[in-house]
Amino acid sequence: MDNKLSYSMGKIKITLIKGRSGRTLHQLRILQTLGLKKRTSTVEVEDNPVMKGMVKKVNHLIFVEELK
Repeated sequence: MDNKLSYSMGKIKITLIKGRSGRTLHQLRILQTLGLKKRTSTVEVEDNPVMKGMVKKVNHLIFVEELK
């Protein structure tokens, strides 16, 4: 029997609404990891604790929507 926890947490849609210039190196690396390169770029990612932590660190730069 497989004892791994398997569940689907859904997806979130993240849009970069403010530019990257003047941001700290840490914030730039988070945006790069999320795949947000230019202003108004959008990505869909799995909604998990890792992504929520990254979103929290750059929430003043992005807009987040929950997808079903």
